[in-house]
Amino acid sequence: MPRGFCGHGSAPPPAVQPRTPLTRIIHQNNEKKSYCQAWHGFVGIAPENTLPPGACSGNGVSPDKRLLFLKYSGEYFGLNERRFALPSRRLRRGVLPGFGPALGLSLFYLCLLVLLPLSTIFLRSSTMGWQAFWEAVTAPRVIASYRLSLLASLGAALINAFFGFLVAWVLVRYRFPGRDIVDALVDLPFALPTAVAGIALTAIYGPEGWLGRPLAHLGVQAVFNPLGILIALTFIGLPFAVRTVQPVLEGLDKAEEETAASLGASRWQTFRRVILPPVLPAVLTGFALAFARALGEYGSVVFISGNMPMRTEVAPLLIMTKLEQFDTEGATAIAVVLLGLSFALLLAINLLQARQQRLAGQ
Repeated sequence: MPRGFCGHGSAPPPAVQPRTPLTRIIHQNNEKKSYCQAWHGFVGIAPENTLPPGACSGNGVSPDKRLLFLKYSGEYFGLNERRFALPSRRLRRGVLPGFGPALGLSLFYLCLLVLLPLSTIFLRSSTMGWQAFWEAVTAPRVIASYRLSLLASLGAALINAFFGFLVAWVLVRYRFPGRDIVDALVDLPFALPTAVAGIALTAIYGPEGWLGRPLAHLGVQAVFNPLGILIALTFIGLPFAVRTVQPVLEGLDKAEEETAASLGASRWQTFRRVILPPVLPAVLTGFALAFARALGEYGSVVFISGNMPMRTEVAPLLIMTKLEQFDTEGATAIAVVLLGLSFALLLAINLLQARQQRLAGQ
């Protein structure tokens, strides 16, 4: 390396007129010592005949500094700067392929995994005829299963939306012993098979369980009751509510809360006007995911509900009962109505979420 490049000697590097964003950064910063650190970190050698001991201190350098060193050294030694430049046209084109290939691949993937299986349900139910379809979906037993599924799913989603926000707030804003364990426990319903969850909940809330026995003394029965279905659906939907809110809370700027407090805002005003607007879309997303997950839950509910018609029989259990009775057309008809109800509710939630995002942006 030439004399004076790493800070020793009297000959400074020649001034370079900034022409690209990288050269402007180098010209403004003018950190010759960082270039020496980049020489150590990128090249991996320290020539003893050119760099005296202590001329360039530091244990490492970031990749950005190495890139600055390459850019600066290229201009200093007369190398072609196009080799190190980042063309703006290439950056504007993006990393992934163009809009056409990306859109086509995405639509193909969605059609193969989502639309194609769902279309078979509609085609299978269309062979029944309107009269038979209407009789299958309006039977008293089917209506009771719809009502129980929707009410239990909505109740579980509301509970998860509230407590999911609370759990996410505690994990983000506080540091306490065992925090990592609590954070890992949130994801446990994801990894636990639903059948295992149903057996565990039945054992705990049963008449001889740890929680079922004190509840029985109070006259509350959780197993083989709609309350047990609500507990099971709340258990499997909690991670959706927590994991959608937690990243948004981590991205909030505490300076805005401090500014609101310094201007005389109360805690409730700070929460309602500063924290809630950016977090509300994430809460709605967690609510929608928890509701959709609970609406189609079968494995954990079948153990704790008892599958009693007109009382504890949810729609997925009724569909399985129809299939066991070789009534495929009746099962597909129930599935079509359940799919339509869930899609309508999810669409309404997404529209409300989009509206909240527009209001937050304004």
